[in-house]
Amino acid sequence: MGNTTNSLGRLALQKFKKDFWGVFSTIFILIIGFISVFAYLFSPDSSQNANQMHLSIHSKKPGFNVDLLKIKSENIGEQSKIDKLFFGDKITDTETPISSYSFKEGELKYTAYVSDGMEGVAKSIAIAKEKFSIVNKTFYLGTDKYGRDLLSRILVGARISFFIGFVAVFISLVIGVFMGSVSGYYGGKIDAIVMWVVNVTWSIPTLLLVIAITLALGKGFWQVFIAVGLTMWVEVARVVRGQIISAKEMQYVTAARALGFKDFRIIVKHILPNIMAPVIVICAANFAAAILIESGLSFLGIGAQPPMASWGAMVKDHYNYIILGKPYLAVIPGLCIMSLVMAFMMIGNALRDALDVKG
Repeated sequence: MGNTTNSLGRLALQKFKKDFWGVFSTIFILIIGFISVFAYLFSPDSSQNANQMHLSIHSKKPGFNVDLLKIKSENIGEQSKIDKLFFGDKITDTETPISSYSFKEGELKYTAYVSDGMEGVAKSIAIAKEKFSIVNKTFYLGTDKYGRDLLSRILVGARISFFIGFVAVFISLVIGVFMGSVSGYYGGKIDAIVMWVVNVTWSIPTLLLVIAITLALGKGFWQVFIAVGLTMWVEVARVVRGQIISAKEMQYVTAARALGFKDFRIIVKHILPNIMAPVIVICAANFAAAILIESGLSFLGIGAQPPMASWGAMVKDHYNYIILGKPYLAVIPGLCIMSLVMAFMMIGNALRDALDVKG
């Protein structure tokens, strides 16, 4: 049976490789996953949550260029390289957009940047030359309404949208496979109780249930992950139950029982490996659904909380700019959500075709 399983797996892999959009989506998701893990390595703004604000240059168009006066932080605390790589710089330099400057005999004179061609306020400070630097910075996707680098916020925001899929699918798999296996294998009253719980949970609108769980657990990063995961196990449980009801009548299950194997071993080592194909397809769809639900929660203000970067929150902050002549502030994160969801849906379709035994 092992050789048969391996041969079927190879056939499924060969069919999947022939699906252009499936392969393309897989590569796209792997790239997004790599970027989300090492977001601060690629982000022009390496501060925590890419939260360096410059209100004087808010809502600037893509390609905007300005000189920044960077004054080194007096905080002498240290931060490990690994901490910086995965969580950003906790100790950041003070940045001020300027239009002109001069330095002479320990005194720095500069004019603060003001938009619309107006003259900024001239200031002077006594400072050593090694304590500051002037950097010309280009904001490739422009700045948001707080003057933060939009590209950096997009890159860091990919983390939430990407990882919520993993956490939600993992939680839904653990609960769904357990509930479906117990219900389908034992049947009777256990099946009736489990299906009653499944039907009650399924009858509640997903977004409403997530909002209720989020409010019960509190607003925050991990609370959203758990809330989304707890609402996605129902479909997994129903599919696993149906597959096990069919599989438990097969000859290999009867043989395993005759050999005296325990129910746990029969379910885990004999039945589940043979029914995972439809579950894998559902997981791909659940990835997409989790991203959309998180974006909706962030848009409503009960998802990831500021200053944490989230694509849904970015759409919420800037949707009114669509009619103010700067639609890209909401359109760019919206396109990011759409492209990631579409990629997971196309992978789901490709997996469905590849794992279709009849095909």
